[in-house]
Amino acid sequence: MYKKILLPTDGSDYANQEIPRALNVLADDGELLLVSVATKIKPYQFQYKSQVQELNQKAIKEAEENVEKMKAKIEDKSIKVRTKVVSGFPADSIKKTAEEEDVDLIVISSSGKSGLHKLFLGSVTEKVVSIVDVDVLLIHN
Repeated sequence: MYKKILLPTDGSDYANQEIPRALNVLADDGELLLVSVATKIKPYQFQYKSQVQELNQKAIKEAEENVEKMKAKIEDKSIKVRTKVVSGFPADSIKKTAEEEDVDLIVISSSGKSGLHKLFLGSVTEKVVSIVDVDVLLIHN
């Protein structure tokens, strides 16, 4: 059983399939950490800084909604659940969060918003699996 499990979410139905699998391996006194990554856009010469800031704020709001929607799907309110929103590139941010939070396991779906999910792992999932130093439970969709 795992004491601290990280569940990344992009708001997709695929990500929600992580929940029951994570609950199956969560220790009785364990904790779920729900994480959504807001991809940060950087201004370029042809973009107005205010437009970039607005897009980044929208990305953060969407990420906050993603973790709250996932949290609402956990029916057992006795389970310790935390949410976290981070900015950056998804796979790198998931790795960094896993290290900072000292998680024991990452439960991640094989495909989210990216296409061709029947043929390939999602690009974020594939990178996470290859760069993290903790156990990963890959949920095939």
